[in-house]
Amino acid sequence: MRLRDPLLLLLLLALPLMWRWARSKPPALQFSSLELLAAVPRGARARWRALLPWARIAALALLVLALARPQLGREESVVRGEGIDIMLAVDLSSSMLAEDFTLESGPANRLDAVKEVVRTFVENRDGDRIGLVLFAARPYLQSPLTLDHGWLLANLDRAETGLIEDGTAVGSALATAVNALEGSDSESKIVILLTDGQNNAGRVTPDAAAEAAATLGYRVYTIGAGTRGVARYPTTDFFGNKRYVPMQVDIDDAGLERIARATGGKYFRATDTESLRQVYGEIDELETTEYEGLLYLDYHELYPWLALPALLLLGLEVLLAETWLRVLP
Repeated sequence: MRLRDPLLLLLLLALPLMWRWARSKPPALQFSSLELLAAVPRGARARWRALLPWARIAALALLVLALARPQLGREESVVRGEGIDIMLAVDLSSSMLAEDFTLESGPANRLDAVKEVVRTFVENRDGDRIGLVLFAARPYLQSPLTLDHGWLLANLDRAETGLIEDGTAVGSALATAVNALEGSDSESKIVILLTDGQNNAGRVTPDAAAEAAATLGYRVYTIGAGTRGVARYPTTDFFGNKRYVPMQVDIDDAGLERIARATGGKYFRATDTESLRQVYGEIDELETTEYEGLLYLDYHELYPWLALPALLLLGLEVLLAETWLRVLP
């Protein structure tokens, strides 16, 4: 069990101040002395009335606890098994919008095809920790290594071209992926880098990044995604209509193969959706090694069980204060 926002419990410190403020309010009518009434026994209403402030304080305390969001973990265990650490690096440059791939719905751009194929790949790797680097003119770590594949795929689904400035920083993307693998205690660490162009941005050259990966013992599998020759690229004309123009496919096969060879990996060329599936299927047969990690907990929210009694208690306090326990000044 845990509190999602434990700092909100500091609001409980304000409750004693509220109690003192309520007790210090002057009476509506003041008398010089109440000694004559000291011997008069208190009635039932007077005794119940004294409990109303406590009801309000209790209700406010329950609301503060509800705001802290107590959660009950349905499962907590350390997972041990066979797996590897995998960093996926996916190109988000504008050329990934070229429509030379297909899905069941018909022609598709490269990015949509990659998302579908990578989803299948990730779903088949239950025992692996997988991370995600997205890149165009510069890379950024979209997801560190994680066993929460659902969260990883949700981040991949949100990936779109245009999120960062256009370009293809293959070397910087590989360096970012390699850096994300540091600190991992897995015996097997790999990077799967997919691009449809040539390195034309970034501060790190592909060869330098490959040398760093090889020094650290990381294998890099590179994938060139795109047909050979010319592909259809969607544009918008002056009137806002979509039309297609031919775009020359310019993938640095030699450079990507050099990266893979330097790290003990392999270079693949995927010219259509089916060959892309075959590429990830072949990588899926990589050897595994032992790993240990914390399984993500599925937490159940408990705040409704505190908020509802608090609201009922406040409502009851207000109702009684204005009816049966009302005090007329």
